[in-house]
Amino acid sequence: MRGHLGCQHAHRRVLPTPSTRLRALVTGATGFVGRHLVEHLVAEGDEVVATGRSTGGPDLLNTEGIGDLLNEVHPEVVFHLAGQADVAHSWTEPVKTFRTNGEGTFNLLSAAREVGVDRVVTIISSDVYGLVPSEDLPVAEDAPFRPNSPYAVSKAMADLVAQQAHLGFGQDVIRARPFSHFGAGQGENAVCSALAARVARSELDDSGVIRVGNLHAKRDFTNVRDVVRSYRLLAVQGQAGSAYNVCTGISTSIGTVLDVFLSHTERPLRVVSDPALFRPVDLSELFGDGTRIEEDTGWRPQCSLESGLLELLNDWRYRLRQVGVGSPESQIVKDRS
Repeated sequence: MRGHLGCQHAHRRVLPTPSTRLRALVTGATGFVGRHLVEHLVAEGDEVVATGRSTGGPDLLNTEGIGDLLNEVHPEVVFHLAGQADVAHSWTEPVKTFRTNGEGTFNLLSAAREVGVDRVVTIISSDVYGLVPSEDLPVAEDAPFRPNSPYAVSKAMADLVAQQAHLGFGQDVIRARPFSHFGAGQGENAVCSALAARVARSELDDSGVIRVGNLHAKRDFTNVRDVVRSYRLLAVQGQAGSAYNVCTGISTSIGTVLDVFLSHTERPLRVVSDPALFRPVDLSELFGDGTRIEEDTGWRPQCSLESGLLELLNDWRYRLRQVGVGSPESQIVKDRS
């Protein structure tokens, strides 16, 4: 494949039936989910154009660069994953987060309209639902937004920008709202991966201790393989203008996740509660209603929680052994749960 404007290329096709090959542009393709999505699209026979900042792709605030990219590629479908995805970072740089995720989504959608992209699947987040009362669980797509972090606000902005593009311009936009997800290659800014990394480090350095935050919080965890499969199904079968929860509909405590990891440890580990790992604002429980995506696309999660978590733990064991547990590379991202 030849590269232009920080991307890799393919050929034009007509959109879509579930068996149709897509010509797809993936923004944020070098990120955790982006890499898995590109792998899935290629496995499905699609012609994939992958772009990301680390490979020379345009910044989301660079309107000219985004326009040039789309004019060159002319994709049928854009999977928009690029953005600022670190919740903790959003507290220290809220304005940058608002601009990257809100204004950046506006720029991408505007360029897509100009070029005539058939459909944009823009990836939002279940964080937009925020502080959901227990009586409103499982949360459905028509629930009000109650964002409780700058990151959640930025994703609510992106969601509204995408909805306005559909209502105001008739643009074919799908809004995917994934709940918590995990998988091999994930960084430590997500709870399952952070716990897996701590367990793997404790095994390697013989400390025998793992420090944790709030183990009572419950979340809806989906394997990244199921998540990216849902994104492609939404591209070919989702209803234009609709929002879709991507979730299992099952509430699982962080303590249960830790128990899975501890049941597969190479030696006993002592669990120590660390106040520094508790979030300043935390939701006791959040899980979604996946009825809409199942009815419209037939998607349901297929991967088991335990097998996926074991794969994640083994991935961290491999990564830490490659770089050395005490090396600076093994401590790139601060642990948090």
